[in-house]
Amino acid sequence: MKRLHTIIYIALLGIWITGCKKELDINTNPNQAAIPPMNGLLATTTYNTSLNVYHVSNITSYFVQYLASPNANGATDTYESTDYSTTWQLLYYNMRDIHDLIEQATAAGATKHVGAAEVMMAINLEMVNDLWGSGPYTQAFNVNILQPAYTADDSIYTRCLLLLDDGIAQLNKTGSRYDLDASKDLIHGGVTSAWIKTAYAVKARIFNHLTKKSNYDPTAVLTAIANAYTGNADDAQLLRFQSLSPWNGVAINNANNSLDGWLSTHFINALNGKTFGIFDPRLPLMTDTTKFGDYRGTINGAGRIGSGTNKEECYLTKNGFYSKSGAPLLVVTNAECRFIEAEAAFRSGDKNRAYQAYVRGITANMDKIGVDTAKRNAYLLNPAVGVGMTNITLDLILKEKYVAQFLHPDTWNDARRYDYQYKDFKLPVNAQLPAFIRRVAYPDTEKSRNGDHVPAVQLTDHIWWDGN
Repeated sequence: MKRLHTIIYIALLGIWITGCKKELDINTNPNQAAIPPMNGLLATTTYNTSLNVYHVSNITSYFVQYLASPNANGATDTYESTDYSTTWQLLYYNMRDIHDLIEQATAAGATKHVGAAEVMMAINLEMVNDLWGSGPYTQAFNVNILQPAYTADDSIYTRCLLLLDDGIAQLNKTGSRYDLDASKDLIHGGVTSAWIKTAYAVKARIFNHLTKKSNYDPTAVLTAIANAYTGNADDAQLLRFQSLSPWNGVAINNANNSLDGWLSTHFINALNGKTFGIFDPRLPLMTDTTKFGDYRGTINGAGRIGSGTNKEECYLTKNGFYSKSGAPLLVVTNAECRFIEAEAAFRSGDKNRAYQAYVRGITANMDKIGVDTAKRNAYLLNPAVGVGMTNITLDLILKEKYVAQFLHPDTWNDARRYDYQYKDFKLPVNAQLPAFIRRVAYPDTEKSRNGDHVPAVQLTDHIWWDGN
């Protein structure tokens, strides 16, 4: 099913890119110098950066038990060594386009395009690092090098931070020869200040991944957050699609009895009151009730309990916020920023700031998905949630972040940093590993074409930032 989704999106992407190119040819004045096709690349790369968040999440959502396979012994569910060549290729195809955009924009003096492109490069490159560890970068875009060397895993994060810093500098420059085309910037609509905030948000995310390292600095996290988002209007998201938003496509498959996007028992129980003793008002806005009038998930690795067509368990539906028609594809959000702030403040010893950010994170997410104000406030006042400054814990912060980041790939980074210590989180049934998965296997295409550079690693080997 995942392969079918990928084929569909690649086909649609071709249509999208062709449309962008055709649009650039309209109303061209032959007496003026041609503008480089930067805005066509801007449309392509903003679209694909957002879609890559989906493609990566369609892997990691099973690892963090947002989703569960409706079939027993699902490969991703049970930590089989799975070939994710398509996801690798989509990330690198997009980074190739981003590289071209940076080169063209630099030559044209289009500093805003350079800045936005560098932010996107950091987002895509970080996803490569968080899935696999080391990967090609410094030689990746040289057409004369067919077997590019791998950049060391920790050096990739350094590269990401350099890209973000230069991106911020480029976006802050005055006198750019070209503005970002609002109709082609599919993430921020051509708003330069929004790209700057996103750059700082991604910096904070990266800094916050280092909690297990000796150089973790909560002050650096909080400094970046201070320049990032302040409200939901700042969110980096994709709202325009060539056809269906990707999770809506999954919901339509379910409606047509093509089983996909089933919700994990762990996730459902975290919201239906079974795990924490409180019903989360976001749950009815994410999925529908079963035929039993309640909310039930599927145990990872065990598969569904019935035919799959009689609503015995919950799955992504056409009514859910994340899977309805036109549902936004979230790249970075204000809610994420608030939980990053809460964790960093907590680790720095500022429990007052940590608690306030924790509450604002819950509020931001509930407002985003449309929770009724009275239900939101009642949830926040429940003693299990509204614990007060004195009783705020890292467990509570990451529990609420887990819910707010539903279907976002960064949750797997949190899970690994947290050593999967979410309440009642268990290995999947029939797990192929003796412990929780820590990375994915390098793609078969990379092993066959560039095998001399592919590191020998196991799925239980920790990514560099996931160890001391």
